[in-house]
Amino acid sequence: MTLMAERPVMSGTKPRNEFEELLDLLDELNVPDGYKAEIIRGSIVMSPWSKAYYADVMDVVCDQLRPHLPDEHRITWGPLLYVFPGLERAYGPDIHAAHRRARRSTSNRLDGEALSFVAELTSPSTRDDDLTDKVEVYGKAGVPVYLVLDMQEEQATVFWSPSDKGYQGRFTKPFGEKLYLPEPFDCPLDTADFEGPEDDDVVTSAPAP
Repeated sequence: MTLMAERPVMSGTKPRNEFEELLDLLDELNVPDGYKAEIIRGSIVMSPWSKAYYADVMDVVCDQLRPHLPDEHRITWGPLLYVFPGLERAYGPDIHAAHRRARRSTSNRLDGEALSFVAELTSPSTRDDDLTDKVEVYGKAGVPVYLVLDMQEEQATVFWSPSDKGYQGRFTKPFGEKLYLPEPFDCPLDTADFEGPEDDDVVTSAPAP
């Protein structure tokens, strides 16, 4: 779902920066439950939040990386908005790690350049942006490691060595194998059990005591 914002201009005044207007509009937007809102390519984009089993995958990623975080950095998942003013983007990554000072704020707009790690779990509605626009922006913003878990193709891709042209390094492994994550983590990520559950794996009722 994409929302296009018109730029309000008052007579006799200088127009505000369009990106700032989109951020203000995003603050006022009533995002439906189960959706997150981001600013991508000059538009406010709302996309559905993850499927249930994505939460387990995100927990596993956080649990594996937490012992390898840089000092004073924290990792979590959930809808926090990181802003990249120079690139006119605002993303709510699925998993994100940053220095704890970046979150000691009353603002809902966090500094994207404070990120040490981001990961996105693709869905049919977000996959293209996760593999194109976000690769470029995270790289240009200097985020050290960007991980894409392609839930449709069942493979994991890590991007590293950011530069003003994007990421210089990229490596892909299928789910089920271990993927090395470079500095500042310098550790393997075990992608076993990242695949989606089979239909008969769905729990319809609580197990008997």
